[in-house]
Amino acid sequence: MRPCRPPAAPILAALILLSAVPAAAQDYPDVPEPMVFDMVRPLGARAGELEVNALAQTRLSGPDRVVEWAPEIELAVADGFAVELELPFEDERVTAYKVGIQGTFGTFAEGRGVHGVQYLGVYDRESGRWESSLLYLAGYRFDERWSMMAMAGVGDVSSGRDGGGRLLLNHSTFYDLSDASRVGLEVNFRSGHERHVLVMPQLHQRLGGHLSMQAGIGAVHSVELGWRPQAGLRIIREL
Repeated sequence: MRPCRPPAAPILAALILLSAVPAAAQDYPDVPEPMVFDMVRPLGARAGELEVNALAQTRLSGPDRVVEWAPEIELAVADGFAVELELPFEDERVTAYKVGIQGTFGTFAEGRGVHGVQYLGVYDRESGRWESSLLYLAGYRFDERWSMMAMAGVGDVSSGRDGGGRLLLNHSTFYDLSDASRVGLEVNFRSGHERHVLVMPQLHQRLGGHLSMQAGIGAVHSVELGWRPQAGLRIIREL
């Protein structure tokens, strides 16, 4: 397998864009992160915030019932600017290397909303390709109970000859049951000939101290196999 160097253009564009993100000298609304399409810390994270977490997912029916899981570490290197390193697995096999960069633009709607941008880069070990995604993020706190997070952009832009490029959409709505418990519904869509749709009801639960979990059972749709049930669990430790 030939080594693949990440293409300079998408990374440079993301870094230039993120370098314009102002320091976060304001209060931000409390908007949860989706369970499946993970963010690099919440928007408006403060410098020095550090988190380690791991998400595990598996199909509950069909031919590809492997366990996909990924440990990762996230660090806010400055106010409103965070980076992550992730190691995706399928069962016991490392499938890719992943990096993430996320910046916060600020608030809107009198402080109820917050928005930013996220760049994700993935080196696929099997194909030897580097794939890039760039998304706009917008969160909104409606009241003390209801909030939402929306993400939209272009993903799977590949260093290979075909170039790739898929529309990515992710929307999550949350309801706070208490200070320690939230429920939500996450919907994810990826366009293309391998079109993917995920619907994931989920529970976010603080377990005490700086430990929390997110768990859900939903369904995923693919062109070849239709709808199948899928389960996921993320364990989070803030340091």
